[in-house]
Amino acid sequence: MDLRVGYELQYAFPQPTPVIQMLSVHFTRVSDLSMPDHVLVNPSVPISGYRDGYGNWCTRLLAPEGVIRITADSIVRDSGLPDPVFPDAMQVPVEHLPEEALVFLLPSRFCDSDRLLDLPWSQFGNTMPGWSRVQAVCDFVHNHITFGYEHTRVTRTASEGYQEGVGVCRDYAHLAVAFCRALNIPARYCTGYLSDIGTPPPMPPGDFAAWFEVYLGGEWHMFDPRNNTPRIGRVLIARGRDAADVAIATTFGPNTLQSFKVWTE
Repeated sequence: MDLRVGYELQYAFPQPTPVIQMLSVHFTRVSDLSMPDHVLVNPSVPISGYRDGYGNWCTRLLAPEGVIRITADSIVRDSGLPDPVFPDAMQVPVEHLPEEALVFLLPSRFCDSDRLLDLPWSQFGNTMPGWSRVQAVCDFVHNHITFGYEHTRVTRTASEGYQEGVGVCRDYAHLAVAFCRALNIPARYCTGYLSDIGTPPPMPPGDFAAWFEVYLGGEWHMFDPRNNTPRIGRVLIARGRDAADVAIATTFGPNTLQSFKVWTE
């Protein structure tokens, strides 16, 4: 199956402003691109790129004063199959984890697992370690948080998301990640494109999606507490400790986001 993925962002800047973007398809999916996802900027300005500490591709530019349009449009080859499920994947004891997974056991800016140590053990301590325990976490988070864009708050932590019981997909992912880390399961935050293929209409406006991955049975596996069901057409953009590591745009000055469009078709 071919997926058309892309975005169009329009900003207004009152002065020249440095911008870092993290919107390129992740290197693990680059071989699936049948058309490059080049970043196009209008008016044209020089852009450069680098890889961050987690392997994500970042784009740098100096936005000029005025209105600027940033867009990309690409084709990704996809299996067309739902997200895979591995119910026999078992939890790896901390002492046997690879060093690169250990950082994803620690509290982070939005996944404040140190504030949630007792709750997940009382809630999930009697579940089977491994895939079943992580799925129990997703079931709980899916039912506990009420979704709504009106509930968006970019400073909400996992513990606050638990207390408030509302949020968007990043809040579902943050709470599930924090619970897993408190349960000694390495968990990392993910963002990317997610299609509505296979879901009933009406389709919501396009947006980027958040999910997470956990280290079980010697591999990283994907979970999505917001939707909590295997989905078709998921394309990874970036991974990190939480949303602070994978912001789609970091601007170093005042600006107004005038329009925002995302498609995964």
